[in-house]
Amino acid sequence: MPAKSRFTRLDAFAKTVEDARIRTTSGGIVTIASLLVILWLVWGEWADYRRIVVEPELIVDKSRGERMEIHLNMTFPRLPCELLTLDVMDVSGEQQVGVVHGINKVRLRSPAEGGGVIDIQALELHAKEDSAAHLDPDYCGECGGAPAPPGTVKPGCCNTCEEVREAYALKQWSFGDGRNIEQCKREGYSDRLEAQRKEGCRIEGVIRVNKVVGNFHIAPGRSFTNGNMHVHDLDNYFDPKLSEAERHTMTHEIHQLRFGPQLPDQLSDRWQWTDHHHTNPLDGTQQETQDPAYNFMYFIKVVSTSYLPLGWDPTFSTSIHTALEKAPLGQHGFGYGAHGSIETHQYSVTSHKRSLMGGNDAAEGHKERVHAQGGLPGVFFQYDISPMKVVNRETRPKTFTGFLTGVCAVVGGTLTVAAAIDRGLYEGALRVKKLHSS
Repeated sequence: MPAKSRFTRLDAFAKTVEDARIRTTSGGIVTIASLLVILWLVWGEWADYRRIVVEPELIVDKSRGERMEIHLNMTFPRLPCELLTLDVMDVSGEQQVGVVHGINKVRLRSPAEGGGVIDIQALELHAKEDSAAHLDPDYCGECGGAPAPPGTVKPGCCNTCEEVREAYALKQWSFGDGRNIEQCKREGYSDRLEAQRKEGCRIEGVIRVNKVVGNFHIAPGRSFTNGNMHVHDLDNYFDPKLSEAERHTMTHEIHQLRFGPQLPDQLSDRWQWTDHHHTNPLDGTQQETQDPAYNFMYFIKVVSTSYLPLGWDPTFSTSIHTALEKAPLGQHGFGYGAHGSIETHQYSVTSHKRSLMGGNDAAEGHKERVHAQGGLPGVFFQYDISPMKVVNRETRPKTFTGFLTGVCAVVGGTLTVAAAIDRGLYEGALRVKKLHSS
């Protein structure tokens, strides 16, 4: 038998004779409809093939010795900058008292005057031009009855107002406005303090902390620590000369609070659940109080998060993490495009507020909830680090072979269903004709 005859027997697609075919109007309509359905479904398969999904996974965070960036932007409309102090402390024993590095304090007008910006520079009541360099070389100022602090310009002496304040802080004495201190009179400390009583303040910048359990707080007055006690000088905060509408309070607005770098807008737009509001739930928070003796606390649970873009290369990303001098703090791979991972943090938060005078929450309908008396007025952020890490990996849900398989299924399935519909319409039309003819 010829070779051609052998392959002819294997033909699974037997052809029909053109004269044996019957073409109908309904068949043409079904054909056009099936072609439109095929095009629509193939486009859906293509869109599904091009779609990028995020596959989250949870792993143990094995990072060691890392530091973390806290980006802060807050406004205190009824607290002047000279009374605002930022302190950081953690369970490792590290304390950052009166943080100024990387932090800007922006002076604001009082709310009654519209709250506009007065000065974008941090307020310094002990500026360099007020130093005692012009005094007699033999001059040795008194420290107000306190021992001279270490590190003074002239050992054993307090020649500037700031050195007297430091001496008082070491003795845990209230300093006040310095009206009775010779050095402060000379530098005009109390006059500048009085001129800014009714101002507000915005604090903004970046804090670098150890990646361990800790807290940072913003409270009025100079802070000092003796042993295990951390206290603030509140003498100027509780100013009895101010009216009720002008007195200092811890009313505040959190414009932004985030841990680590902000995700690029293109990723936030692509992953709707990673927008800034969900990853930074404290953004835009406002708290108001008319009571100076009031305390606000935010309990934050920080979760390390990695974002692996679609083109992420594990070998390249590992080399970036190894060479720490090439990767900015908190931004390992952030500036290396799709080849590097983005290391940041998410957090959840619960809040609590209470009056330092104690009492219950009867005004809010919770008489059974009683608050303790005492404490420090301020805004406290207690952060805890989760031992788990979230890894968000970008992937495509379908391979190219899967796309081709889907296209074949769409074409074959649609034509099969269309053939069944056309056959049903044809048979129905024949039966109707027979009924009419009979």
